[in-house]
Amino acid sequence: MDAAAGGREASVGRCLVIHPCLKTAAARKGNAGRSPEMRLQEAVGLARAIALDVVEAEIARVAQWRPSTLLGSGAVAHFAETIKAREVAVVVIDAALTPVQQRNLERDWTCKVIDRTGLILEIFGARARTHEGSLQVELAALTYQRSRLVRSWTHLERQRGGFGFLGGPGESQLEMDRRLITDRIAHLKRELEGVKRTRALHREARKRVPYPVVALVGYTNAGKSTLFNRLTRAEVVAADMLFATLDPTMRRLPLPSGRTAILSDTVGFVSDLPTPLVAAFRATLEEVTAADLIVHVRDIHHPESEAQRDDVHAVLTELGLGETVENGLIEALNKIDLLATEQRTALHNQARRNRDTVPLSAATGEGCEALVALLDRRLERDRRRVRLEVPLSDGAAIAWLYRHGEVLERRDDEHHAHVEVLLSDADLGRFRGSFLEIQ
Repeated sequence: MDAAAGGREASVGRCLVIHPCLKTAAARKGNAGRSPEMRLQEAVGLARAIALDVVEAEIARVAQWRPSTLLGSGAVAHFAETIKAREVAVVVIDAALTPVQQRNLERDWTCKVIDRTGLILEIFGARARTHEGSLQVELAALTYQRSRLVRSWTHLERQRGGFGFLGGPGESQLEMDRRLITDRIAHLKRELEGVKRTRALHREARKRVPYPVVALVGYTNAGKSTLFNRLTRAEVVAADMLFATLDPTMRRLPLPSGRTAILSDTVGFVSDLPTPLVAAFRATLEEVTAADLIVHVRDIHHPESEAQRDDVHAVLTELGLGETVENGLIEALNKIDLLATEQRTALHNQARRNRDTVPLSAATGEGCEALVALLDRRLERDRRRVRLEVPLSDGAAIAWLYRHGEVLERRDDEHHAHVEVLLSDADLGRFRGSFLEIQ
């Protein structure tokens, strides 16, 4: 598949993307129902997410994996010709390579080779902004680098930043010996332990956020940021690009009832997330575990929308949100503007049967009001009657209850207001967190 995007200059940016797969039907079935074509398309999107110029992309079907080069000798020779003809400087292999395989391919092709792990690390390293996320990504990158210190290629020059997986001689990892990297890893682990000890304090602080939190989650490039902008009138980066958002962003969301919620935009999920990055990925999803509601934004137009849904559910379950996945998840079926009329009709019929499903288009706005109304109903449904005794002198606490709950009954004596109010458990926690003397 030719994916040339103009320009023939030989640089670190000219890239060949290869998705290797086994020829056997059993192997294909074992890949979570995903087609090699869709996997290749996703790999191209990942490469373009860090501005690589993808000039060629191919599926490499092999009979069996080779310990030395992953691909067979015929495939290695074929791609050597492509690399020379297309002036390729970087080859992305959409699979996990051992250090030996990476070194051998770089020797045979005389160009830089990175695997899926290195590519996603590069993306996270370029875009992570939160302190813990940055620490986790650096730890993952150094762990990855430590096994790949010996390099056989010498012809590229360093031309970009990031973690240096795409650069050339003179990179920091070539100048650092194993002891220095090991010392840095130990330092990062100690610093992360300190960060983790403050998490409990952060969770307590979040209880004092005055509004319920609604988190948008979904597969990367499903349209979360576009929906976020549509609902909150914000200007979050919403590019047609994988991992356009890597750090949580929060904005106020007015609800039809007059109440206010906080909407959180989060990092997109991806299949086969490299093991070294799992901890860093979870660090960026901390807001999700503390959210009152979770909205799963799905690209319903994508050919593998069902497989992407399963990937998202799996990650949420790993985060300890399995019960929410089973019983409390709201599904926003995005990009219905790209569907045929009969497909849209079927989706609307499905939504009438499942009250927690909303077909919509973040691009056009269709269905967005229905989603906000559903959020309002769900937040209302989670409320329960609570009796509280509030000092009359604490006008701020009483006003808070009127703003965030539904006061059903109030009786004042000489010193206290005895209030019966509808509040969610989360709002009750926020109230007691903000007005600690009230139990």
